[in-house]
Amino acid sequence: MPRFSKQFLRENFLGLSLTMIGVLCLVLASVMYVGHRSYANIVLADGQALSGPDISLLEQLNKAYERVAQAVTPAVVYISTTQVMKVQQSPFFSDPFFRRFFGNMPGTLPQKQILHALGSGVIVSPQGYIVTNNHVIAQASDIEVMLSDKRNFKAKVIGTDKETDLAIIKIEADKLPVASWGDSQGLKVGDIVMAFGNPFGQNFSVTRGTVSALGRSGIEPGGLENFIQTDAAINPGNSGGALVNVRGQVVGINTAILSGNSGPGGEGSFLGIGFAIPSNTVKHVMEDLIKSGKVSRGYLGVLVSNVTPDFAKEFDVPDTSGAFVQNVEPEGPAAKSGLQNGDVVRKYNGKDVADAGALTAMVTQTDPGSTAALSILRNGKPMEIKVTLGERPANAGAAPNRGQAPSGSALEGISVQNLTPGMRDQLGIPANVNGVVVSDVDQSSPAAEYLQQGDVIQSINRQPVHNVNDFNKLAGEAKGQVLLRVIHQGQGFFVVISPGPGDGGGQ
Repeated sequence: MPRFSKQFLRENFLGLSLTMIGVLCLVLASVMYVGHRSYANIVLADGQALSGPDISLLEQLNKAYERVAQAVTPAVVYISTTQVMKVQQSPFFSDPFFRRFFGNMPGTLPQKQILHALGSGVIVSPQGYIVTNNHVIAQASDIEVMLSDKRNFKAKVIGTDKETDLAIIKIEADKLPVASWGDSQGLKVGDIVMAFGNPFGQNFSVTRGTVSALGRSGIEPGGLENFIQTDAAINPGNSGGALVNVRGQVVGINTAILSGNSGPGGEGSFLGIGFAIPSNTVKHVMEDLIKSGKVSRGYLGVLVSNVTPDFAKEFDVPDTSGAFVQNVEPEGPAAKSGLQNGDVVRKYNGKDVADAGALTAMVTQTDPGSTAALSILRNGKPMEIKVTLGERPANAGAAPNRGQAPSGSALEGISVQNLTPGMRDQLGIPANVNGVVVSDVDQSSPAAEYLQQGDVIQSINRQPVHNVNDFNKLAGEAKGQVLLRVIHQGQGFFVVISPGPGDGGGQ
């Protein structure tokens, strides 16, 4: 390599000097940058925490909530279900006679649709009985339960009760942790409660809130409702989980929310208003389901409403507490005991009756055949009446001129109404044809594959159906497989409907 001459250095001194200065600037900039990045002074807080009697009180509250969570969580389970539904355009296409002439037409064969759902449950006995919501396991072909220790089990349905949206399932396990049960009658508005469950599949979550209201109804029309309202966060997946008081006792089973339907997949999410079934209702239902697979409820035989200020003034009642008797069913238990229209029931077996819903809940939680003591006001005068309760009919809650098949049968989920002249004209039903019109079919019903709105049911198990009363009676008596005679779009045909998985109850 040639050496640089003095003449070269003299001729290029200025350029070399500028180059050296540039290199030095780059080196200095790099050193400063690295030093800044590597040796910046970071000042951390000294870690001192707040203290004092008020902070100690909060710490004690935290520890109390932790105790409740640790005590209850082992008794809460994660439930996942699989449901196989058949999707079919018309019941005609399942008729062998029809297919003999027309064959299997494209797009008309039953298509299987597999649905998955998540929910929660509460272990109620060491032998594996679990209470959950009926809507969590309704029509499920497969039910899996995961415990808090991550063990998984297959579950079978022991019994369901659509009127209260409760169900009992069972897993083959023993020595399981169980939840402690409290008295929901003792709850007060403002009490602190905690909600346990699996919201959106987030396993074994706990939220905290207060009791916002008691005795809520009108949430799910057609059911027996006396809900606890809470602002403890309840979301899809919490259904069937526990609502617990500060003593770690289950006082309700989470069942519903009011929402804006803004969640994933169109599901609703929490807006601060959730509902739970009171534990006293749950205990009555689950004991009957475990014992016999069905629920027996007391029946008073009256139509009641809340006491309005106008009623209170007209019937000389000092306030609006109690249940106002609008109508007494002839020859019913109340009529036989002397209860009259216009009476106001203020106490039931010594307990205050807040409103009509409270009385209905108290009566239905009492076994048929029991004697109930009623404290009433009749035109302002206090009276005591004893009533021997009957058994609540399967369709006691149905609206006039409308019928609904009872839960646990192949016809579950079918709602009907009387066939009016206007409906005959619209549906093309001759005047000499009797029956009831299908007004709604729940898509989880075994009948959903065969019946649609506007179909006319003429007979059940070869017994004629002239009106809603006939339908209620025959649907209540129908067990197992059911034969229907149906008119669909002017054509009559027979349909055989079998109970779906989990229907019929029993052990």
